[in-house]
Amino acid sequence: MQYMFLLFIDENAAANASEAESAEVYKAYGAFTEAVNSAGVFKAGDPLQSTSTATVVRAPNGGSPLTTDGPYAESKEQLGGYYILDCKNLDEAIEWAAKIPAAHHGAVEIRPIMAM
Repeated sequence: MQYMFLLFIDENAAANASEAESAEVYKAYGAFTEAVNSAGVFKAGDPLQSTSTATVVRAPNGGSPLTTDGPYAESKEQLGGYYILDCKNLDEAIEWAAKIPAAHHGAVEIRPIMAM
């Protein structure tokens, strides 16, 4: 089953990290991505641009789209990226989630992808 791993980070903390701290985080994500590739479970994954680039779209009752700048919800942690992995079950997905750097300094939400 494919699972989406939503990576929540503190965008302000990341922006204020030193060059050395940022390099260490990128190295950790690179190592994780290499591990899931080697294990054959990697399907997709990318970091997202800053929430300052986000646009929320609503079309109430099928009407004209209404747009709002910024993320959907204001919170301490923002959606910063994602992975899609093909795991045997939720237990395996949880094992991988615990290895994602965001789990160490933010949160990782796991959602099964609905087959269509």
